Amino acid sequence: MFTCFCYSMKLKYSYLKRRILLLLITLGIGSVLYASNELKILSDSLHKMIDNKPLYVEKKEQRINQIKHLLRDSAITPELEYNINTQLYNEYKKFVVDSALHYVDRNCEIARQLNDNYLIYQSSLYHSLLYSMCGKYREAEIILKNIKSSELPQSLLPLYYDTHSRFWQYYSISAPNNQYRKQYDIYQDSLLAVNQTLFNYKLSRAYYYISRDSIKSENIIRELLDMEKVGTPNYAMITHSYAMLNRHLKNEDKMKKYLMMSAIADIGNATRETSSLQTLALMMYEENNLADAFKFTQSVINDVVSSGIHFRAMEIYKFYSIINAAYQTEEAKSKSNLITFLISTSVTLFLLIVLVILIYIQMKKTLKIKQALVQSNEELLKLNEKLNGMNSQLNKKNDQLSEINMIKEHYIAQFFDICFSYIYKMEKYQNGLYKIAINKCYDELIQKLKSSALIDDELNLLYARFDKVFLDLYPTFVDDFNALLKSDEQIVLKQDALLNRELRIYALLRLGITDSGKIANFLRCSISTVYNYRTKMRNKAAIDRDEFENKIIIL
Repeated sequence: MFTCFCYSMKLKYSYLKRRILLLLITLGIGSVLYASNELKILSDSLHKMIDNKPLYVEKKEQRINQIKHLLRDSAITPELEYNINTQLYNEYKKFVVDSALHYVDRNCEIARQLNDNYLIYQSSLYHSLLYSMCGKYREAEIILKNIKSSELPQSLLPLYYDTHSRFWQYYSISAPNNQYRKQYDIYQDSLLAVNQTLFNYKLSRAYYYISRDSIKSENIIRELLDMEKVGTPNYAMITHSYAMLNRHLKNEDKMKKYLMMSAIADIGNATRETSSLQTLALMMYEENNLADAFKFTQSVINDVVSSGIHFRAMEIYKFYSIINAAYQTEEAKSKSNLITFLISTSVTLFLLIVLVILIYIQMKKTLKIKQALVQSNEELLKLNEKLNGMNSQLNKKNDQLSEINMIKEHYIAQFFDICFSYIYKMEKYQNGLYKIAINKCYDELIQKLKSSALIDDELNLLYARFDKVFLDLYPTFVDDFNALLKSDEQIVLKQDALLNRELRIYALLRLGITDSGKIANFLRCSISTVYNYRTKMRNKAAIDRDEFENKIIIL
């Protein structure tokens, strides 16, 4: 029992282990796909930013011009001019060094005029920093040697140590030397000890701990990222620091991600001291992505030329020639492949054109045959339609003939029936008269011969038969006839009556008997009576009275 329980638990543990492993693999694949997609989006954004760089430069120049406009005030004081020049220095420092130098030179003059030691030291340190950036290390060093830290107020010490550390940092790039790098580290330590600005202090600490305590460095950087708005110049510096931390941790994807974010922010702010884009160019070269490496390098060189920040030029020129040569080789190879492709494509296209021409000629022949067949089919269809029409007409004629034959047979039979009936009645009437004559009942005989009752009865019976036979042939005659009359003049028949005398006149017209004499004989009336009836009806017509009888004939 216990063995079975252990076996069951072992199976459940094995199943759970497989599920957890599958989940971890799925999460791992998902995170890799997400990271790849994120880098693709950032790369596309960076390319667009580089392409639109002139727009951001124009915005920067507009902002600078707005600040310059403040200097045009005739009532401006030296102190206010100094502050405005400092703003312009900060705007130009990483944009155009020569312009920044112009406004710092002016501030040095103002500081001497005001005899303000604080402003003299501040403008001199700004001067030294700009000299370091544009590669005038001798001039920068002279200024720094003439300033003693013991004479400076506490608030200028961070600027003093920062200017020194940057001098040795830029100098070590131009002339690599371990001693220069050590001097940079010394002044960085001093800067950390006196830094009074919260952001600069935290960012300096983050840099300081990158190689010493990566966890502490990451915590500081994350804290700064949470505090800073995306896209600002400070955001560019923070993300650059995060990229350097990931380089130290050998996390290339995250390094690339934050370098792109930093470069995007730098371009958006028209910052031309673009360390992030320079590092990205080198990474692209190492990944053999020569197109991006060349584009990024070209952008950095354009910034160096426009800004005059020469220490970056010293860095970029080291591998620009290598990237350029590799890119040109790749371009030449691509051109060679393109030429080969174009030649092969041209030959294929020529053969394709020949084939198309042959197909076209064949198609024209086929089309002519097809058109001839279509024309023949159309003619056959027309003949078929004609035959169908003729067959239809023949069928109608046959149907009409059949119907006429049936009518003939029916009414011939009725005709003979009527004739035999009259012969029988006449025979019967004759026999009756004969018996009366034999019995010498002359008065009764004379009475019978004078009486018209028999003739009247037979006429009524004849008219009844005529009415029935006619309405069998033309069942809608009465309604159609009334439709031709005015609404208040229409004929209303007596109950059980099929036709009256007026309708019988027009019934005979409908049957083709137009002679008034014949009509009068049939109806046993005078010709004038028939004429009066016809005139009376024409006057009641709702249509043209001259066309009335013609309409009756075709009802």
